[in-house]
Amino acid sequence: MAVHIFTTGGTIDKVYFDVLSEYQIGDSAIPGIFVEANVTCDYQITELMRKDSLEITEEDRKLMAAELAASEHSRVLLTHGTDTMAQTAQLLAESTSDKNLGDKTIVLTGAMQPASLRVTDAIFNVGFAMAAVQTLPPGVYIAMNGRVFNAGEVKKNRAAGRFEANL
Repeated sequence: MAVHIFTTGGTIDKVYFDVLSEYQIGDSAIPGIFVEANVTCDYQITELMRKDSLEITEEDRKLMAAELAASEHSRVLLTHGTDTMAQTAQLLAESTSDKNLGDKTIVLTGAMQPASLRVTDAIFNVGFAMAAVQTLPPGVYIAMNGRVFNAGEVKKNRAAGRFEANL
């Protein structure tokens, strides 16, 4: 069972250049994380964009949905910035009436701290999301902070620096 990984940028792929926090979205951190973790399952990586999630538009979300639906894989991992991850998950969940999307297990993940920093949640979140995407039934989920949330039932708590249920 291969996992198709789509990257969109976000904090997980940010590279900082100076003390004023100037940054750019760099190359995806996923290949390096997988090498370090000795990941042996089959996967394919497709870069969709390099954007901070605050810059992601509805057109970008529709592109994501179309690309995920077109993938031949039933297990999909989407890296995404955390600020608007819940909105993208909600759109994808609403798009599952498309048979090509509804038969897939889609897991979104990201990071509060870039993977390039010494202290980061990126490595844990990516590993956790890889396990989740291989074991969950079809649907759209967010895997962050050691928890799995159904799309539409999650929010980012900026003050606490984590995701939590939005029931």
